[in-house]
Amino acid sequence: MAADINIIIKNLLEFYDFNNKTIITVGAGGGQLIEYGRVSKKVVAVDYDRDALDKLKVNLVKSGLDDKFELVHSDFNLSVVKGDVVMFEFCLHEMEDPLSALKHALTMAPGILVLDHWPDSQWAFFGDEDQKIIKSWEALNSFPVKKIQKFDTFQFFHDYEELYQKVKLQGEVSINRIKGFQDKTNFKIPMSYGIALI
Repeated sequence: MAADINIIIKNLLEFYDFNNKTIITVGAGGGQLIEYGRVSKKVVAVDYDRDALDKLKVNLVKSGLDDKFELVHSDFNLSVVKGDVVMFEFCLHEMEDPLSALKHALTMAPGILVLDHWPDSQWAFFGDEDQKIIKSWEALNSFPVKKIQKFDTFQFFHDYEELYQKVKLQGEVSINRIKGFQDKTNFKIPMSYGIALI
């Protein structure tokens, strides 16, 4: 993420009290947000992507947090681990059925923490994830939400090529949507995200 990760981490730590809790995290990916593990009792990172878990392991060792995290290679919907809260890290919108994923999360923990792009985020539009994000927030809002907060930041890019490399795996729609940046350098794209507690 080209956004300011430290601000996202700060917002996350201010939003939810991780102290002495067992966190089940989904979508920890490369481990950009792992700082919450410093105050957590334990973190169980569930991911079906072996490469993502390997990258996470490297970052955990670098950060000195590898003793706090247990890595589980599994489809989230088949996971049976238990904790205090299930946290979706910018991934609920990637779930095939967000509503089903949230229901399953409640069988694993009494609380759910969702950190994800906001439905009107320009960055989500350029990444061609806007419709998936709308669907995931609709699923989230079908539960009693205890607390929710929207945050605004930016994705920063040196040039079009950097942006292209970031979104090319999203497909042709995304590539077409970013064409207006072809001659730009040192630009930013607004990114809104939200944190919600169920």
